[in-house]
Amino acid sequence: MNSFDMLQILIEETGLQKTQVSQTVALLEEGATVPFIARYRKEVTGELDEVQIRLLQERLGYFKELEERRQTILKSIDEQGKLTAELRSKIVICRQKTDLEDLYLPYKPKRRTKATIAKERGLEPLAEQLIKGEGGADGLELLAAPFVNLELEVIDAETALQGAGHILAERFADVAEARSLVRDLTWQQGLFCSQPARGKAGAVSKFEMYYEFSEALRQIPSHRMLAMRRGEKEEVLRLSIAAPEDDILLRLAQMLIPAANPYYAWLRSVVEDAYQRLLAPSIEVDLRLQAKKAADEEAIRVFAENLRNLLLAPPAGSYRVLGVDPGLRTGSKLAVVDQTGRFLEHATIYPHTGRGQVDLARQQLMQLLENHQVEMVAIGNGTAGREMEQFVRQCLKEADKKLPVVMISEAGASVYSASDIAREEFPDLDLTVRGAISIARRLQDPLAELVKVDPKSIGVGQYQHDVSQTALKKALGEVVESCVNYVGVDLNTASWALLSFVSGVGESVAKSIVNYRDENGAFVERKQLLKVPRFGKKAFEQAAGFLRIRSGKQPLDNTAVHPERYKLVTQMATDAGSELKQLINKPDLVDAIKLADYVTADVGLPTLHDIVAELKKPGRDPRETFVSTSFSADVMEVKDLKEGMQLNGVVTNVAAFGAFVDIGVHQDGLVHISQLADRFVKDPNTVVKVGQQVQVRVLEVDLQRKRIGLTMRSNEPQPQRERVKKAPVRVEKTQRVAEKSTKSDLALALEKSGFKVKGR
Repeated sequence: MNSFDMLQILIEETGLQKTQVSQTVALLEEGATVPFIARYRKEVTGELDEVQIRLLQERLGYFKELEERRQTILKSIDEQGKLTAELRSKIVICRQKTDLEDLYLPYKPKRRTKATIAKERGLEPLAEQLIKGEGGADGLELLAAPFVNLELEVIDAETALQGAGHILAERFADVAEARSLVRDLTWQQGLFCSQPARGKAGAVSKFEMYYEFSEALRQIPSHRMLAMRRGEKEEVLRLSIAAPEDDILLRLAQMLIPAANPYYAWLRSVVEDAYQRLLAPSIEVDLRLQAKKAADEEAIRVFAENLRNLLLAPPAGSYRVLGVDPGLRTGSKLAVVDQTGRFLEHATIYPHTGRGQVDLARQQLMQLLENHQVEMVAIGNGTAGREMEQFVRQCLKEADKKLPVVMISEAGASVYSASDIAREEFPDLDLTVRGAISIARRLQDPLAELVKVDPKSIGVGQYQHDVSQTALKKALGEVVESCVNYVGVDLNTASWALLSFVSGVGESVAKSIVNYRDENGAFVERKQLLKVPRFGKKAFEQAAGFLRIRSGKQPLDNTAVHPERYKLVTQMATDAGSELKQLINKPDLVDAIKLADYVTADVGLPTLHDIVAELKKPGRDPRETFVSTSFSADVMEVKDLKEGMQLNGVVTNVAAFGAFVDIGVHQDGLVHISQLADRFVKDPNTVVKVGQQVQVRVLEVDLQRKRIGLTMRSNEPQPQRERVKKAPVRVEKTQRVAEKSTKSDLALALEKSGFKVKGR
């Protein structure tokens, strides 16, 4: 496949215009990042967004890998002297890796099989005669008789026929069209089945609902697939795929056996052997991987969406904050940070261990607040979080001091505290103090602090340890990169961890930037970046527009206007009869600019509109305005909940089956997808997002299991929906055909419906 073919396929797959695809691919090949292309090359790409560009990037990578594999396969078959013009043509037009591997299978080096043993015994000519139908009038036994050879362990005609059958079965199983047929029929009509593993029938476990369960293979939801696979990994479940075997065998026979062959009945048994012994197990492995990949992709998509919403949560802003990592026996750690997040002082108080400690705790708390003119208090929502919130509010009330007190998610704070980044930042501080600092900074700017934590530890995914870790890391890394560049980064206050996600930077260059800043003081203009070691012109092009300098020499350095457009903006100011500083943040002056006058070959209206938006609101934060959530003071623990209670909550996680909501009782409640709205909801992400403040009503409380059922639906009775959601396909138990039958109830029920279970 040459580059033209690759581009043509990308055009067909994406539905984009040829120029959009070719020019975007060219930018990617030159090393441009997705955020840079989406923001600063809109005219080149035809205003493609990040999602479209990443799709092109992903498919481009796939086809490059496909092309590499294609060349390897062509070379291998050619070296064997078996590369015909027809086979080459089939290989060249392949667009899928599975199709390519199917074509290569007959030429792929194999281990010693029944077929190779039969060939060693000289039975390949017999196999050829059988498939061609030679000597039909004489019958199978007579045809096989000449191949009996005691020295080669072919003791009789039956043994010869068996060996010839093995040769043909392997040949049939290697036919690319046959594999494709079995794969397609099994995927379209097959069922994914789950049964208890040996010795686990009737055992109490969290996988009980899957003990006798089946669902259409191609429709099984991601969370159920991953749950069952986890059950299999823990040796509680046994999974298999039930395929429409009768239909498959009929279609295979039509494809592989000439209808007029006198040995049709015998060859039909060979086809059945090829399917059951070779094709079915192989295709089941392929399809289980395909289903797993589809489940992974959906789970990763949900995780990525949740992470995006969490990272883009509204920041409280540049305030002096007291961070509290609450605890009982070990006390609560307090840490104060200034407006830029710089650590100032810490203390440990014990307000929950007896009356003698309460007064001292109050005194230490109020002293920290007074000494540092603290403007907000951030309290972690872990153990003793609500108790600490109550204590702080009471102290503030008694002192007639009004400060916002905000509950902050602790998810991942302990991971950060023990990380290399935390040790680098605070080598002399205890882990728990680092956690309190992180909690304070999360209130100021969630994005800047959360980028220091492995996304998998933030707690906004489902089954994140069961999906492909490579794919998960890649997807979450792209989300972090996208969010960081969407918001922009303060060049003079950002940590190297945050800077490392800026377009074109990376970890080593980010550390160089911080080292340069430490040695030379704050940056006063973007151009100084070119003096940073290893920060070349290409890096400057990719990164500069996403880095901000407040109160610098060049006013445009505090905007998302790229330095390559400074000359253009200066010309705009001159034409408007004003200084550049006067033009910025003056909407009336900016609105008077006739953008059409500035359109050139490489600058179009999309870029000009972006420039105007920046001039009107320089340094603006695109995130929403911060609003704190207050939980009910009367509800502190699960036992305080009563059915029907109306409560405030914050969405902590969104899954395919609903949303988890923090209502301030140390245990998140679940709003099932059916309880998210009065209307039918297909995707929870269309209704709620991580970090969103919601009002919920308590439906049920299970104190023993600490499970809380919530609803966001109104109290009004809802009319019955016309649309009925299909329940998962379940196969009920049936009477055993015989007491001594070794088949499971599930297998019997499936076979009654024309399915056969192929399992481990």
